[in-house]
Formats: sequence, C-alpha cells, structure tokens
Amino acid sequence: MSTATDISSHLRRGTAPYRRATLALFCAGFATFALLYCVQPLLPLLAAHFSVSAASSALALSLTTLSLALFLLVSGALGESWGRKPVMAAALGIAILLGLACVLVDSWHLLLVLRALLGLALSGLPALAMAYVGEEFEPESLPAAMGLYIGGTALGGLLGRLLAGLLSDIGGWKLALGGVAALGLVALALFVWLLPASRHFQAQALSPAALLGNFRTHLANPRLRLLFLLGFLLMGGFVALFNYVGFRLAGAPFHLSSTVIGLLFTVYLVGIFSAGWAGRLVPRLGARPVLLGGIGLMLVGVALCATVWLPALALGLGLFTLGFFAAHAVASGQVGYHAQGAKAQASALYLCAYYLGSSLVGYAAGYVWEHFGWLPLLAALGGLFLIAGWRAWRL
Repeated sequence: MSTATDISSHLRRGTAPYRRATLALFCAGFATFALLYCVQPLLPLLAAHFSVSAASSALALSLTTLSLALFLLVSGALGESWGRKPVMAAALGIAILLGLACVLVDSWHLLLVLRALLGLALSGLPALAMAYVGEEFEPESLPAAMGLYIGGTALGGLLGRLLAGLLSDIGGWKLALGGVAALGLVALALFVWLLPASRHFQAQALSPAALLGNFRTHLANPRLRLLFLLGFLLMGGFVALFNYVGFRLAGAPFHLSSTVIGLLFTVYLVGIFSAGWAGRLVPRLGARPVLLGGIGLMLVGVALCATVWLPALALGLGLFTLGFFAAHAVASGQVGYHAQGAKAQASALYLCAYYLGSSLVGYAAGYVWEHFGWLPLLAALGGLFLIAGWRAWRL
C-alpha cells in the first residue's frame, strides 16, 4: 500500500468519519469518568452512613483507581491482540453493570469490592482509546482529537459528580450511583453506534515475552518515563484536592450541602475547553510551554483554595481544573507521539502511573487532612506540582 493511501485512510479533521469518531470517544471518556468519580461528592455521606473516617471513605474511589491502574497493563496487552473497539465496548458494559450492582448492597466492604471490580472493568477503556487515537487519526489531527477525548472525560467527571450530588439530596447515595450508571448506558449505546472500526490496528500474538519486551522498550525511553512521572504527580494532586474539598466545604466556615458542593464541580466545564484548547496550541507553541502553562495554572488555583472567601475558592478550583486538563491533554498526546509501536501498552503505562497517583496520593492526602488540616494539605500538593513543573522543563 502506498504512503499516500496510508495517509488518506486516516481520520482527518473536518470529515464526517472524524466527527463520528471524536463524538464516540467523547462518549467513552464521559462514561468512564462519570462511573469512576461519581462517588467523590458522596464521600461525606458514605463516611456518615457506614461510620468510617474521611480517609477510609476515600477508599471507595482509591480502590477503584488502584485496580484500574494495575489492570491497565493487562488490558493494554489484550487490546494489542483482541482489537480496540470490542474490548472498549465490553469493558464499559461490564463497568455499568457493576455500577448498578453497587445500588443493591448495604455493606461497606462489599461496596468496596464492587468498586474495585468496576475499576478492573474500566481498565479496558482508557489505554485503548488513546491507542485508537494514535493509530486512526492523521498526525495533524491527533492533538485536537486527543483534546476532545480528554474533554469527554472532563464532562463525565463533572456530570457524574453533579448528578450524584443532586440525586443524593433527593434519595441518598444509592439513587445517586444508580442514576449515573443509567446515564452510562446511554453513552455506551452512542459509542458502539458511532465509533468506526479500526483500519490501522495490527494484531499481535499473545506472547508474554513480546509483551514484556514492549514494556521494557517503553520504560527505556527517557521521554516516556518523564511523561509517566508527570501523569502520577498531576493526577495524584488533582484527585487529592477534589477528594477533600468536599469535607472542607461541608464544615466551618462554609457548611454547604451536598447539592451545592456538587454544583462547584461545574468547574469541570473549563476542563472541556482547556483540553481541546491545549491540543490545538501544541502544534503552534510546542508541548513544553503548554504543559508548563497548565502546571502554573494549577499552582495558582491551589493558592486561591487557601482562602476562606467562597468566590475566591471557587475561582481557584476553576483555574486548577483548567490547568490540569490542559497539562493532561498535552502529556497523554505526547505518549502516543513518542511511543515506538505497541501504543496501547505505552498508553497503559502512562495511565497506570496516572491512576496510581490518584490512588496513592489521593489516599495519603486524607492522612494529611485528618492530622494537619487544609492548609498543610494545600502546601503538600503545591510541592508536588513544583516537582512536576521542574520535570516538565526537561521535556
């Protein structure tokens, strides 16, 4: 096949197949993050209902992201042999069923088991979505397509948290989790209908030696190692702040309800904008300046969250979110750019680090919150982002 034919068969910005594919990936990102993070505004309710501490209640999210992180390496390998779309659709369908099952339990430990299994199921989606983008979109369209996918994750994070907060005030945490899972069914149907089949996927045999060789190749790449570290630090700090800002706002001097706290998650709307915006800026300015700008905005946001004036704190959350999704869109896009083959496994390694950060930093931040308070927690997060900025300078 000629080079010209290869290029013309990729999805190009402005065409109908491009629009269908980006909308399908938007739906996939939406459903993944809605199912994953819908428990975040419910943590104070779960802590009260099950009589557990704030840090323990965060396990409802941390265990989900931990199992997702660990099994990403397996699902990324399976995706190299079984294809992209079938594995993504099956993973999302199983995750939705597990989300519905969470509504039927009233045991804290059983709820944690189901949430961990939900993370395992979702592991089949993010790495393969990133690999699909890297394989099927022409290089010039790749940053914008990745930005739209990340925008879908931002909208999913927003509506999952917002809907959970509203429904919990109406019918408790069970209604909240059930409503989000039902919304995921709609997103799954759209995803299956809209996503074009892969045209550039080349199946690999399920060979443990070959798969381990791919991992060694990616880990030997210094640029990829740097991107993996950035994913860990940025996502860890992002989830930690949003895990405990609900506790901060529910207590003195704010005393906000679950609904109002959920409404503050509308700052995720700026993430939808910033992810696509950052993707379009990279070809013009380069990856490093856009990445550093995103991290700088996160630091400004953390500083504003130290205030006791609610509008300033809300502005801080908005700037923090804008910066995070811009930085994440750039870093995730660079993984596909720098990986030499086996892109699903490269994406899996990035997302493994990304979700390990969510689990480990998100849980450890609970210890800081409980024993030292809000301002020391913000100082610790600021330190993480300074390290991230220092490392990003080397990209």
